[in-house]
Amino acid sequence: MIDHITIATKDVEKSKAFYELAFQPLGYAVSFGEENTFWAFQLGNNALFEIRAARDDELPVSSCHVAFRVESKNHVDEFYKAALGAGGKDNGKPGLRPQYTERYYACFVHDPDGHNIEAMLETDI
Repeated sequence: MIDHITIATKDVEKSKAFYELAFQPLGYAVSFGEENTFWAFQLGNNALFEIRAARDDELPVSSCHVAFRVESKNHVDEFYKAALGAGGKDNGKPGLRPQYTERYYACFVHDPDGHNIEAMLETDI
């Protein structure tokens, strides 16, 4: 099991505001951090998702893909709406992704730094 994952961001406070809103439907919240340095979000299973300020030698920030396994299609749908409402960019509306498996239901958004953030589950169609 993964304990934590950390991604770099150009603007920690802007990203914190984005993730606070986007994560509300999933019940994820800030656990600890330091203003303009880093923030850790508790994912509910003792795992953390962290954002941190990019160093000057990391700019521009390289994007990555992080997928969050959720419990219901409603969580996928609500995450997508919340992420777009928080300023995220659409990268794939909620729906089945049969190219992965016939039961793979997911959505994709780009966060303020262009990271591809996904909410997904294997559903009972």
